[in-house]
Amino acid sequence: MTLPLDTILPGDCIEVLAQLPEASVDLVFADPPYNLQLQNDLYRPNHSKVDAVDDAWDKFGSFAEYDSFTRAWLSACRRVLKDNGTLWVIGSYHNIYRVGAILQNLDFWILNDIVWVKDNPMPNFRGVRFTNAHETLLWAQKTRGAKYTFNHQAMKALNDDLQMRSDWRLPLATGKERLKINGEKAHSTQKPESLLYRALLSSSNPGDVVLDPFFGSGTTGAVAKKLGRHFIGIERNPVYVDVALQRIAAIEPSPAESLALPNKRSAPRIPFGTLLENDLLRPGDLLYYAKDESVTATVRADGKLVSGALTGSIHSLAKSLSKGAPINGWEAWLVKNEKSEKILIETLRQKIRDEQSSRPKQEPECP
Repeated sequence: MTLPLDTILPGDCIEVLAQLPEASVDLVFADPPYNLQLQNDLYRPNHSKVDAVDDAWDKFGSFAEYDSFTRAWLSACRRVLKDNGTLWVIGSYHNIYRVGAILQNLDFWILNDIVWVKDNPMPNFRGVRFTNAHETLLWAQKTRGAKYTFNHQAMKALNDDLQMRSDWRLPLATGKERLKINGEKAHSTQKPESLLYRALLSSSNPGDVVLDPFFGSGTTGAVAKKLGRHFIGIERNPVYVDVALQRIAAIEPSPAESLALPNKRSAPRIPFGTLLENDLLRPGDLLYYAKDESVTATVRADGKLVSGALTGSIHSLAKSLSKGAPINGWEAWLVKNEKSEKILIETLRQKIRDEQSSRPKQEPECP
């Protein structure tokens, strides 16, 4: 079967997933029913009724029934996921612990749990419990130890050059973003695009295939289109299908050149000694420790650094100075340029990479 890219497939997700090719998708994002177990209507202090989640698709007869459903759709997703693929699933305290246990029982390996902290949660009107102000996302890989996609630098850049943490403070989908039909919510649990933006940008690349087995109002497809990813949605409610189709059709894809992200891991390895060999540094040059520029080190002819009684590579010496904390030596040392401005030695390494990439490829010699 040809993979139905950028398509919404109508029907039950377990049945539809069985028709897709094995090991064919790069990423799964799943927003399954939460099994909220709501028994009665909920009212505000002014006696107005809360528009809560009371849809039939969120109702299950028992925990055992919900667990069986969860095991079935997770197993079906596992079959179509590539060996190096990952899966996101979101939930609340009502279901996420059960989902997590089943994930592990199916041999998924959990990489992170992310807490989505809501800027504007719904209050607890009855005042009998804490306000539910967060939901939890589990991020897991299909095969433990496989090389999966994680765009660390993109997440860091998105967070003002600070490593992104596992607590994401983001608002609910409200205002213009909230899709409506005749003034009513088109979908009771529509997720904000900002949440999907982080998930997809962090764990997929342009051209990857993202599967959403509970497509709903199409947030996953909308963000996938914006980010140059392909999507496959599965949705059994025809009203939601129509809403999602209209939403995605109105989106303009981002220019391809704006979606290409630098990947330091795939860049050619440049040893520190290469800077000496290319005369970008010379034996005897002074380097300054970025965290405390009063601490200096002298470059030795073999590429080692000497600082007082300490000697080591750019990495080991920086680690010693940081009292054993993990540190990237390329971002730990500064050197003065021709204008006597202090720059990271990473800048010199990048200069070599730029020169290498600009060289014309040589034709192979004839034997």
